[in-house]
Amino acid sequence: MRFNPIEALRQQLDTLCHADKTGFIRLTTPCQVDNLMGWLNVQSVYPRLYWQARDTHAVECAALGAVKAFDSPAALQADLAALADAGGQQPDYFGGMAFDPGAPGWEHFPVCHFVLPRIELKRDQSGATLSLNLRFDDRGPTAEIAQAYACLDALVEEQPLPHLQPLVYQREDHPSQQEWVAWVGKVTHPDHLMHTPKVVLSRETCLATPETPNPWALLSRWQAGAADCFHFGVQLTPHEAFIGCPPERLYQREGRHLITEALAGTTRRGRDAEQDLVLADELLADKKNTLENQCVYQQLLSQLEPLAHHIQMGEAHTVKLRSVQHIRRLIHAELHYSVTDQQLLSVLPPTPAVGGVPRESALAFIRQHERHQRGWYSGVFGRISHASSDLAVAIRCAHIGPQAIRLYAGAGIVAGSQPHEEWQELDTKIADIMSLLGMG
Repeated sequence: MRFNPIEALRQQLDTLCHADKTGFIRLTTPCQVDNLMGWLNVQSVYPRLYWQARDTHAVECAALGAVKAFDSPAALQADLAALADAGGQQPDYFGGMAFDPGAPGWEHFPVCHFVLPRIELKRDQSGATLSLNLRFDDRGPTAEIAQAYACLDALVEEQPLPHLQPLVYQREDHPSQQEWVAWVGKVTHPDHLMHTPKVVLSRETCLATPETPNPWALLSRWQAGAADCFHFGVQLTPHEAFIGCPPERLYQREGRHLITEALAGTTRRGRDAEQDLVLADELLADKKNTLENQCVYQQLLSQLEPLAHHIQMGEAHTVKLRSVQHIRRLIHAELHYSVTDQQLLSVLPPTPAVGGVPRESALAFIRQHERHQRGWYSGVFGRISHASSDLAVAIRCAHIGPQAIRLYAGAGIVAGSQPHEEWQELDTKIADIMSLLGMG
């Protein structure tokens, strides 16, 4: 007889009904799964979230439903602290934040939204587990258990993801290339550079189409060609999705140890290994690109200084992605004992790699000129827990709605930036997903 993980969790829940219940409880059973996104795609419970960090052999996570949801880092931190004080098991929270809390965002994506999921499917090198999460400290046990049974009853077996078909679409860029040239001219004007040496301008490429692709099928294909990247997807409602394969880490925290990075400065990939190396060497020697990266790491160091000690910055090196190469510098720090994820999220984003330097004057320029809404593009997405957290900067992403796909890309504008070269860089940054949509 085939092992049924849902029935195994139901039996554990039956036993839990007769036990004393406090705090957070996770019920877990082993399971077999071929494709986590294929499993996620056929479930009827929302929200649906997917997360895999950038590191080799990182745990792959799919999550469903919400035991609790949080609309601010402060509310999330209060829950983390309450459960840590209570002891016992500690949950993972998944979610994200918008680029600019002070600007209008996407209609169905709050400024901040993290969830303690009801169901978690996780897979690592040792295999897969299916977990059911419950909370008993601030809710009636009868209702909580009933909701848990209902969620288990709604689960269905995974199915193969649908095939992607080439899209018929109409493309419109916001801003237009003519507007972009004017923006870059304003940012690089000597008077502007005196007080704002870097502004990261972005473009929204809207692909209007009568039939949008399945977001999980698209993310699965994208992930296969995006090594050394984070992979995420979220559906808060059935009609919209936000997916991405970003290369940039906001921060990783293991206890008090923090790793962040300055990822800025871009060139294309070469036709072969020899040309690739030449382009990488030219990138590291290029004044404009090294200035762009310097703006990022100098601000990160100044932001971390009051929060940490033993801050160390690594050497500049190149990161090779499928279509582009970037300059990256890793930063390691030991956080002061009292520093929380709430403080890190209030200080670090938006990073100078997606906003600019100084932050407030760069944001003022962006708010004044960009008419498209960035929403969660260039915001934050990832996992937070008491023991450790890992969050990505939400770039190289797509917002998929009922009749349109919106792709986003940005470029850091500093002294020496050429508008036509920066526009070409935007096209290079969306080349991977455009090719998956049959448009490359």
